[in-house]
Amino acid sequence: MSKLDPLDLYDITAELDDEERMIREAVARFVDQRALPLIPECFDTGRFPTELIPEIAELGLLGSSLEGYGCAGLNSVSYGLICQELERGDSGLRSFVSVQSSLCMYPIHAFGSEAQREKWLPGMARGEIIGCFGLTEPHGGSDPANMKTHARRDGDDWVLNGAKMWITNGTLAHIAIVWARTDDGIQGFIVETDSSGFEAREIKAKMSLRASATSELFFDNVRVPEANRLPDAKGLKGPLSCLTQARYGITWGPIGSAIACLEEALSYTGERELFQRPLAANQAVQLKLADMARRITLAQLMSLRLGRLKDAGSMHPTQVSLAKWNNVRMALDIARECRDVLGGSGITLEYVPIRHMLNLESVITYEGTETIHQLVVGRELTGINAF
Repeated sequence: MSKLDPLDLYDITAELDDEERMIREAVARFVDQRALPLIPECFDTGRFPTELIPEIAELGLLGSSLEGYGCAGLNSVSYGLICQELERGDSGLRSFVSVQSSLCMYPIHAFGSEAQREKWLPGMARGEIIGCFGLTEPHGGSDPANMKTHARRDGDDWVLNGAKMWITNGTLAHIAIVWARTDDGIQGFIVETDSSGFEAREIKAKMSLRASATSELFFDNVRVPEANRLPDAKGLKGPLSCLTQARYGITWGPIGSAIACLEEALSYTGERELFQRPLAANQAVQLKLADMARRITLAQLMSLRLGRLKDAGSMHPTQVSLAKWNNVRMALDIARECRDVLGGSGITLEYVPIRHMLNLESVITYEGTETIHQLVVGRELTGINAF
């Protein structure tokens, strides 16, 4: 019998069509050749590698699942594979693409006017216009309904006041998709970041997502023209649908982190010798490696099925919550275990586990904490809302 791929025990590759495999391989090459040589230094110094944005755009990774306006129009599985390979490099890379695509381009595409789509989306697909998504607030966290940011109508404009917190791409952004309370419910606005009264401040001293730009946003009487209000988004359904899009990609991304960690653990334990034999010859090590492969395989199957459901138009938000909960927890546990397997080497940026482990502490929190997704599944099972 032929030997199995240790990183793909159930031959998920055979379930992909030619285009999906080609996309995965193209992004994998980009990550290996262009991103990974930069990422350790970026993580160490706390900067996002902006020099990679033109190449990310050239590959068609921005708004890749959207139709028209210069977007690639790929299927959901292809988008998932993009997220997997980017996060195999670093969660900061996947976060950048996820925010630009699912949280900024998607709401303009889904809820914007035709004029807004034509004005913003082509430049965003080319990486010339960067967006950020303003929903989370300093006091709000997992309760977006407790929103304090507000906008009031003033003639042909809206006047925006408030603050947002933990905003990926905030200091890089040319536009911000901002959700605010109005007299007519929660609405979305395209806020140009060079507007008077707008300020983005970098959040420093982070120990996670260091190769990512994370910011606070402040709005002090920021005037936003009516032409920049998203006309088809009212209430929390709009921003929550954006989060569902982003969470779908997150179900795939951490699989890449886990694969990177397992690959390194396999290499290290095969080469490292203690007591006259390689570490991989120890039963305790093999048990750990086997459990990692088991959990990665289950996550791969879950996300592939979820992608097929999404492409069929039958994906349920609870299914996304289950996969986000399972797959991020899987990856975080594997990163921690690999850090331990590598011993002292595991705490350095020469190896990947500590970086992925620290990043995944953020990934398990954002786009809905693990507890929130557990409660979503619990509500589906019982019919009782325990939030």
